[in-house]
Amino acid sequence: MTGTAAARQNAATPARADLPRLGFLGVGWIGRHRMEAIARSGAAEIAALVDPSVDGLTAARAAAPGAAVLDSFDAMLAADLDGVVIATPSALHAEQSVRALERGLAVFCQKPLGRTAAETRRVVDAARAANRLLGVDLSYRYVTGARMIRDLIQDGALGRIYAADLVFHNAYGPDKAWFYDAALSGGGCLIDLGIHLVDLALWTLGHPPVTGASSRLFHHGQPVSNRSDAVEDYAVGRLDLADGGVIRMACSWNLPAGREAVIEAAFHGTRGGAVLRNVDGSFYDFAAERHHGTAREVLCTPPDDWGGRAAVDWAGRLAAGATFDDEAEQVVEAAQVLDRLYGGGEIGWEEAE
Repeated sequence: MTGTAAARQNAATPARADLPRLGFLGVGWIGRHRMEAIARSGAAEIAALVDPSVDGLTAARAAAPGAAVLDSFDAMLAADLDGVVIATPSALHAEQSVRALERGLAVFCQKPLGRTAAETRRVVDAARAANRLLGVDLSYRYVTGARMIRDLIQDGALGRIYAADLVFHNAYGPDKAWFYDAALSGGGCLIDLGIHLVDLALWTLGHPPVTGASSRLFHHGQPVSNRSDAVEDYAVGRLDLADGGVIRMACSWNLPAGREAVIEAAFHGTRGGAVLRNVDGSFYDFAAERHHGTAREVLCTPPDDWGGRAAVDWAGRLAAGATFDDEAEQVVEAAQVLDRLYGGGEIGWEEAE
């Protein structure tokens, strides 16, 4: 590692000189949650914090009292660190990630890595050029039920998967104004929630080539298109796969769903099906089932503390000496799909332009 840890990582666990030293850029709720998960895991030292919010910094320091509070991202880049965890508004992700990578730091970033496929490609190329580990918080991959379903599919237990249906309806909307500014967010519910659906579907299916895409986007019940100034609060999309399969998706903000959230991913195969769904409207509790005709087999039920696993996995790999991983190309693939869905209409394509 590039430096020695001079302070305690948290009140219970002493920092070790062989752990990677991490800086956390943005310690609001999600950034602080990922920080606390890494701290509990013991995979890295929480070395530096940057956030304009005094309240956020106060809460973060309670979990990582040995971390230095710095006054800017520039100061973080100049510090003795091995990696940075980025949890800032979406418009900043690509530029901040590239700057960190070019300074030789590994990066773990909140989704979306970029607002467009071009921005996302720029970050992945920077990670490859620097040979530094790049991670993105596509956290639903780490839900236990999702992994069990993926294993069934990859083992061929469900036969050929010919259809998948995924939804993510949030009865609330984001509480930050920048989410509703297309220039800052890159879009509305599709890039905020739909990115999880695209990634989860392609990851579960083993990343089959996508040959076509179509979508309909709505703002307050009225159709919108092509990342208009009015960001979408309801979106439906369809992806056609090279093997003849189809993925259907829907996502929304502020939908009158009769519960806090409706989150589900169902996969239909020639030898059976499987579904991951949230329990009682929860954002955090998931159950998974395998279906045999009209019979159901429970695969797993809550509790399952999955929220910070992507960050912990990245930190653990960094501690083990991991560098650039071609898996980062999957993030570009998902961004290309989102670009096509934002184009609207029936679009056939083989690869991003």
